[in-house]
Amino acid sequence: MRAGTRILARFLLTAGLAAAAAGPAFAQAQGQGQGGDGSTERANRVVQPYIEVSQVVSAELSPGNDVVTFTQVAAGVDINVQGRNSGAALSLRYERNIAYEDDAVDTDTISGIARSTIAVVPGKLSFESGLLATRTRADGGGAVTANPLVREDAESRIYSAYAGPSLRTRVGDVGVEGVARVGYNRFEVDNALVTQGGTAVDTFDDSVTYMGQLRAATRPGEPLPVGLAVTAGGFQEDIGNLDQRVRDLYVRGDVTVPVTQSLAIVAGAGYEDVEISSRDAVRDANGVAQRDENGRFITDPAAPRRIAFDVDGLLWDVGVLWRPSSRTSLQAAVGRRYDSTTYYGTFTYVPNQRSVFALAAYDGVSGFGGVINNGLARLDSDFEAIRNPVTGDFGGLVSGTQGQAIVGSLGSVRSAAFRGRGVSASYQRQLGRTTATLGAGYDRRTFIAAAGTALAPVNGLRDESYYVIGGLSRQIGESANIAANAYANWFDGAGGNDATAAGVSAAYNQSITRRLTGRAAIAVDYVDSEFTAEDFAFATALVGLRYNF
Repeated sequence: MRAGTRILARFLLTAGLAAAAAGPAFAQAQGQGQGGDGSTERANRVVQPYIEVSQVVSAELSPGNDVVTFTQVAAGVDINVQGRNSGAALSLRYERNIAYEDDAVDTDTISGIARSTIAVVPGKLSFESGLLATRTRADGGGAVTANPLVREDAESRIYSAYAGPSLRTRVGDVGVEGVARVGYNRFEVDNALVTQGGTAVDTFDDSVTYMGQLRAATRPGEPLPVGLAVTAGGFQEDIGNLDQRVRDLYVRGDVTVPVTQSLAIVAGAGYEDVEISSRDAVRDANGVAQRDENGRFITDPAAPRRIAFDVDGLLWDVGVLWRPSSRTSLQAAVGRRYDSTTYYGTFTYVPNQRSVFALAAYDGVSGFGGVINNGLARLDSDFEAIRNPVTGDFGGLVSGTQGQAIVGSLGSVRSAAFRGRGVSASYQRQLGRTTATLGAGYDRRTFIAAAGTALAPVNGLRDESYYVIGGLSRQIGESANIAANAYANWFDGAGGNDATAAGVSAAYNQSITRRLTGRAAIAVDYVDSEFTAEDFAFATALVGLRYNF
């Protein structure tokens, strides 16, 4: 395993062991039972450790016809523990591919996702945390899929983690809500990505994020006819590349004016102070910016900090809040922020316990790590991760109370800070023994870099990403199930550096004994990128055994 991933790998493994150890504590409070497959479970508790041994054959369909065969050994645990005021879900997997001839598939991989909410003071104060480890294939400056080809030379690795307290209480008629969290994010790639024309892209390395917000609000009619709120907060991301810093501080007041019992007008105004800055790279005697062995710019710690974006002044927005029932909610607003027009909003529709639809439009400034960290924090703590049945990778989609795609589109992996705008949607439907989950979205990133620095040429460039990702599973009788996954990513990079990735996979699992399951799966992946002269297509098949403890 690469040295750069060892600390994070241990962090993920420790989290998995901690979540497994927490299971009995939840069970003592909520009750427990023994599942038919050997897992200890109830409606609110599932703890399932497992090991797998499989034989895999991968055939290159384009541009060549190479065929490689290898053995895959994996161990993991899936946990979902839900209590009255606390909840935790984790899917953690370690995989070892043992090659016979081709060293490119001789790999170690840790992948996983975790999200927990632990009550400190029930109903008032909780502690939240999240973890993510996944792989991607990155071409032309964009991460086009979270289901990479199994070859080591085609992958990059993403890690993200955060933790912090969350407060919700009331002081008389005033509701008080607060949140604070600290996060860490890392993107690993063995070599600098080279775009069309031979220009190296400075890829994101790592970052630390800080976020905090405190809000005090009254409801309409308690005690005034209108609702009032005051909010103060901030976000900061410290990006390792060229010591970039994204800082966004704000304070605002809002008023909610009821129109009907289900419709209200919401308007707000306040003050913001947004600044993006960085240092320059180390330069040689000819003024050429120097790069490290991975192709990233080397930061000059002695260089002065240079401002790339600086806005302070009035922010405002006006919108609607529509809640015709407990199952439907719409909040949408238009206003001015970051010295330009902004749009954002959310819509959720839960017609019954079997279906959920969610839509969100967003606008903000951050780095690559901030996007991943914030997406992880928005994930509910009650979910089941949907994995690629061949590679075992977490592809960014979860099945749960919100049916979310957490990393459906990773977007551009450039190191520069950016303003990101886009929309994401997810839908989940359960029909008897069949569960379907679908995610789709669009993301546009306009990069911001300081003049006179090595990143200055990317200032104002725009990368766009589109994605569709879905999963389907069905139980067959009492002892078998089938599952299918599909994804499609489109990356439109600045300067014509485009990439398209698509794939589909299917799996069949048949119980042999109470704990032993036979597995068979097949997958096809396709990549069309301006980064390479030819398209790539692979077909992969797997047969193996899984033992559930």
